[in-house]
Amino acid sequence: QKDSVKAAYIGASNGDLHEFYNLFVAAMGNIGIINCRMIHSTFSKDDQDFLEKDDIVLLSGGDVEQGWNVFEETGLKEVIIRKHEEGATLIGISAGAIQLGLCGYREEEDREDQVFDTFQFVPYIIGVHEEKGDWEGLRKTVLFKGEYVKGIGIPTGGGLIYHPDQTVEPIRFPLYEFSIKDNQIIQNLLMPDLKLE
Repeated sequence: QKDSVKAAYIGASNGDLHEFYNLFVAAMGNIGIINCRMIHSTFSKDDQDFLEKDDIVLLSGGDVEQGWNVFEETGLKEVIIRKHEEGATLIGISAGAIQLGLCGYREEEDREDQVFDTFQFVPYIIGVHEEKGDWEGLRKTVLFKGEYVKGIGIPTGGGLIYHPDQTVEPIRFPLYEFSIKDNQIIQNLLMPDLKLE
C-alpha cells in the first residue's frame, strides 16, 4: 500500500533548505509516495512522531559535520539508528551518503584529528564527488584509518546500494574502491550491472 508509506527528509546538513525538500517530494511522488515530511533541525515533537512511524528516511546533502552535529545535539542520531535497526530504507544524498558510512572528514584538512565517526551502517569510508581531485580526501582518510578499512568513492551522478547481505551494488557509474596494501593505496573499480540500466 503505497499510500500508507511515510517518507522523511532530514535537512540538517543543508540548513533545512526547502528547495531540496521539494525535489524529494517530487521524486517520492514519481514512485507513488505522497506522505512526506521535512524533519527540521529543531526536531520538534511532531517531527519525532512522524519519524518514529517512518518507512523511508533521506539524509540530505550539504555539510557533513554540520548535519552530524545536529543529529547528536537533538536526539536525531538515536532515532535514525533505531529506524535502521527496524529495517527502514535509508537514503543518503552527498553528505548524507558519507554520514551512513564509517566516518566523516573535512576535505580542506589532512590531519587525522579532522576525521570523526558517523553512523557506520555501511562498513566503508564513503567519499562523494571527489573524482576531479582524484579522491584525495578519501585516499588520505583511508590511510589514516589503516589497512583494515576500505573506502568507496561515489562519482557525480552515480550511486551505491548497500544490500542486507552486505553486498555493494554500483548504480549508473563505476564506484572507486580504495584499500591499503603494504602502506600503499590500492584502487579498484566496481562496475555497475549495465543490463539493469
